[in-house]
Amino acid sequence: MSRSFEYLGDVEVFLAVMEHGSFTAAAVALSTTASVLSRAVGRLEARLGQQLMRRTTRRIGLTDAGRRYLDQARSAFDLLKEAEQEAQSQSAALSGRVRISAPTTFGHFRLPELLKPFLARHPDVRLELNITNRNVDLVAEGFDMAIRLGNLPDSGLVARKLEDAGLRLVAAPDYLNRAGVPKKLDDLAKHVCLPFVLPSTGKLGTWSFRIGDQDVEWQPASVLEVSDDVLGTVSMAEQGIGICQTYDFIVRERLASGKLVELLPGLNGRTRPFSLVYAPHRHQSAAARALIKVLA
Repeated sequence: MSRSFEYLGDVEVFLAVMEHGSFTAAAVALSTTASVLSRAVGRLEARLGQQLMRRTTRRIGLTDAGRRYLDQARSAFDLLKEAEQEAQSQSAALSGRVRISAPTTFGHFRLPELLKPFLARHPDVRLELNITNRNVDLVAEGFDMAIRLGNLPDSGLVARKLEDAGLRLVAAPDYLNRAGVPKKLDDLAKHVCLPFVLPSTGKLGTWSFRIGDQDVEWQPASVLEVSDDVLGTVSMAEQGIGICQTYDFIVRERLASGKLVELLPGLNGRTRPFSLVYAPHRHQSAAARALIKVLA
């Protein structure tokens, strides 16, 4: 049986020359000579029937065919590297540090149940969890991944949706005994609403409802505005101060115990997405890749 990929050594030479910028620099890195590398690239070009490089006395450039081949060859070798790391991780215990950032809502109410079995299975992994409502800069701040809320702009990051979280409008029985129960959306204007100040804009966030088949955004106003930590609106509502809108996974147990009551259930049905994001070109450790699989 003939070997189909005997020439991969020549491809590695081509990648090394382009990475180091010259045959001479690549030869030093590979502990060989520039002439040996030049012959390897020549063999590759002959095999492909395409000139990949433009060589001058001062610099090396790429032809259009060379540029396309370089991108595809890098991607192919990255896949081989990932396959090797995946195979090694199956036979060796995962270790190292993984840094993840998450908003307060997801960090307190969703992540613990996901992280607990991962940490039990991989005790040598050191997990650094940053819980903040600020969108961290993954690359500049050294994070492996982050969980983001909402529809994400085209930032160049890989995004994998975790869930669409349902919204609930809630208040404490004590508040409703004093202020009455709103029967329709317009009634909310007569109540104490507990809006959250969006950190990205400094403006009050809207509340989301569905009336029939129409999505409606309603702007709450109140004498009490919560900023930085959106969970503060839930705490205020639980103490009977007013009404808040939050995620079902946050108030599910409070609703079951009677600490909070759902309002206007006929107007619910709206959701907001949570996604896991990470840089596409950043080298991920085996531990980080394993955590991505668990979360996504």
